[in-house]
Amino acid sequence: MTETTSAAATARWADLLHAHIHRHAPQMMREPEGVLAHPYTVPSSPGSPFYAAALWDWDSWAIGIALGQVERDAADTGRFRAYERGSILNFLDHADDDGVIPVLLRSDGPFLHRDPGRAGGFSENMHKPVLAQHAAMLVQRDGDAEWLRPHLGTLVRFVQRYLDSHVHPETGLAYWQSDFAIGVDNDPSVFFRPDRSTAAIFLNSLLYRELLALGEILEHLGELEESLRWRGRAHDLADAVREHAWDERDGTFYSVDIGLRPLDGDDWLHRGAPRRWSSVPLRVDSWSSFLPLWAGIATQEQAERMVERHRDARTFSAAYGVRTLSRLEKAYDLRATHNPSNWLGPVWGISNYLVFRGLTSYGFEDDARELADKTIRLFGRDLEKTGSLHEYYHPDNGEPIVTHGFQNWNFLVLNMIAHVQERPVAQEF
Repeated sequence: MTETTSAAATARWADLLHAHIHRHAPQMMREPEGVLAHPYTVPSSPGSPFYAAALWDWDSWAIGIALGQVERDAADTGRFRAYERGSILNFLDHADDDGVIPVLLRSDGPFLHRDPGRAGGFSENMHKPVLAQHAAMLVQRDGDAEWLRPHLGTLVRFVQRYLDSHVHPETGLAYWQSDFAIGVDNDPSVFFRPDRSTAAIFLNSLLYRELLALGEILEHLGELEESLRWRGRAHDLADAVREHAWDERDGTFYSVDIGLRPLDGDDWLHRGAPRRWSSVPLRVDSWSSFLPLWAGIATQEQAERMVERHRDARTFSAAYGVRTLSRLEKAYDLRATHNPSNWLGPVWGISNYLVFRGLTSYGFEDDARELADKTIRLFGRDLEKTGSLHEYYHPDNGEPIVTHGFQNWNFLVLNMIAHVQERPVAQEF
């Protein structure tokens, strides 16, 4: 295929995706039902066997980023606002007095693995730290935060719960309580590992942005002193990530093993040479290692070392985007799975997008455009061939692996198209 033909094909696929996303985005809207008192968004059109009815945590945040681009393209600001605000308010409605919010809500109630609240010792995962980010994104688009004021205490308790129950005192890093609903479902640095043993780089990158987002909301509501306090906590977390999760030898960020034997002065076996380290790097090469670029935690020098890893075809770089696990990892596996879905190498729309955003943030424009073109080609070919998009894909040949009809964060390709075409881009907080 010649360069001219390739460019023409990319332009055709971009047009095809633009029309498809604008036509199908409204199909992800749902009206109040059961315990969901507000309108909300879901990851797929009606009829999908898995994603057509439930309100999911970081999915609704990612959908909101894409909906912002649909609105911007159509010059119809606020078209979906009731559904986006409603998604946030539905979750806030289901917060308990300690700030614990479920990962997923259905019309008949929350989906739980174990009790994540006080009765369960706060020993299960809760809503990922993207709720304040979702709200701050809407506040930035509209300039209006007053709709949040009645719920501010609940939102603060939610973020505070992460600091109170999910942060390792020795390192200052946030950790998963278990391997349930960790977003990157079967990430080997968390999946099948002991409870409360992994300070995941994915979680810490999200939490850093969440703390900043809460500071942004508080500033809009005139709470300047509180705003500065939360932003200060964000910077403390960034310092901890750079200290404990950056690996100078390999030039990348890793998740961190915090499941070490506690210090015990009465233990004769260990007291002669007590450990002076608080964690050990989990050298699992995952796409999540690029998230400190998206979050803005990495230094420029760290980002420059990491972009070399992004370009390496032996590990992450593939014909259709970013492998979610390095091809050199023992756990690399492209087979179809569901619950958990497979993040052991397949290409996902959300990972391509977040890595793309990290590249743009640190000035790697050529790399970002190349990744955007790969994503446009991936989704454009699929849509042209099957009439739909899928949940995840083979990184080398672009073939869909599972879940026909999946929409969700795949629609973020619209934001990438706008960037490549040098049009106004809707971005996350």
